[in-house]
Amino acid sequence: MPASPSTARAINDRLALRLLQDEGPLTAGQLKELTGLSRPTVADLVERLAASGLIEVVGETGAQRRGPNARVYGIVAGRAQLAALDVRTEGVTVVVSDLLGRVLAEASAPIGDDAGTGPAVEQAVTLVERAVKEAGADRLHTVGIGAPGLIDPASGELRVSSGLPAWHRRLVAALQERLPEARVSVENETNLAALAEQYAGAARDRDTFVLLWLGHGTGAAVVLDGVLRRGASGGTGEIGFLPVPGTAALPSARDCEGGFHSLAGSAAIVGLAGECGVPAARGRAVAERRAAAGEPDAAALVRWAVAAVGERGVGPEGEAPQAAGLAGSQVAVRFLDVLADRVAIGVASVVAVLDPGCVVLGGEVGQAGGEALAARVAERLRRMAPLPTEVRPGVLGGGAVLHGALLTARQSAQGELFGATPEAR
Repeated sequence: MPASPSTARAINDRLALRLLQDEGPLTAGQLKELTGLSRPTVADLVERLAASGLIEVVGETGAQRRGPNARVYGIVAGRAQLAALDVRTEGVTVVVSDLLGRVLAEASAPIGDDAGTGPAVEQAVTLVERAVKEAGADRLHTVGIGAPGLIDPASGELRVSSGLPAWHRRLVAALQERLPEARVSVENETNLAALAEQYAGAARDRDTFVLLWLGHGTGAAVVLDGVLRRGASGGTGEIGFLPVPGTAALPSARDCEGGFHSLAGSAAIVGLAGECGVPAARGRAVAERRAAAGEPDAAALVRWAVAAVGERGVGPEGEAPQAAGLAGSQVAVRFLDVLADRVAIGVASVVAVLDPGCVVLGGEVGQAGGEALAARVAERLRRMAPLPTEVRPGVLGGGAVLHGALLTARQSAQGELFGATPEAR
């Protein structure tokens, strides 16, 4: 059955808007070529989208040729303002952007363990309001939040999780109350990191992969056939609870100590550095640099090790790969090798169950380890698992969570605003 004229117009409008999102500003001629629509149909949809305030003329082309210049159309970026939050145990980072994702303002604030639930929530909400004001936004259309913990797949709410501060769960409701016109959604931080690495990072060419998060804690996100999988209770990827050899006890339902987290969490990696002979002075210097950069101690130590052995990766600022000397290089090699042994245990478990074909080592530690750590994990994986699997370092690091939160906020807002024009409705 052929589509009605109004349905056909809606389909064409969405197609044109999607192209303007993906390709950037285009002329009517370029829209005709990319959509395959007739010139009159493109002219009608351009007029319709402009009248509805979704697109506007952003320039002209053809300045170097004879005849009239062609108008260039782009999405009206100011049609909506968005916010993305990265909520960590120790603080909050917020970014406010326009509809195209251009950053208008950003801010961050630490929230100490000694802050009560009410004051912590107020501090976080005030930070968002200050960023919105700085961005010059009248109101927010959509707020995307990345947080540790389980997200209920039915309600979309952050579930109570052991080890996380109570203010995390209260924050969503507080933001919705103070920003009543905004659509507020929350997603697990590792899931958002995976979406960001797929959109603009290490997994751009993959529709099936697993992201292993290595930061303050550990986690995993599973993308199969282009779909993010959350599980029956929202707990897909809680790899920190995975029982593994080499720990003193088994994890419990309320505590991941004794699980993979005890091998590959930030505190465990710092402890490993000491066991491998990284001098205490080196550890203190790295910790100071870490504090200045805002990354976990573990990531800074891994950066030092990669630089010390002279392999591909990013070393500490101002330190040449040879700075550690021969003894330091030997310590660094041992540190990276044992860390790869540990990480490979978690990767092999994921590969044996899911066969994703690709594992991205994400988070601050995965980014710091670069190809040096990824190659070591891949070599061990080839001995442990019969399934061919590529191991890649993440490229977005800890910033992937905020990137993913902003990406999902944009997609949500654009989906609503671009779903149909007034006439097509």
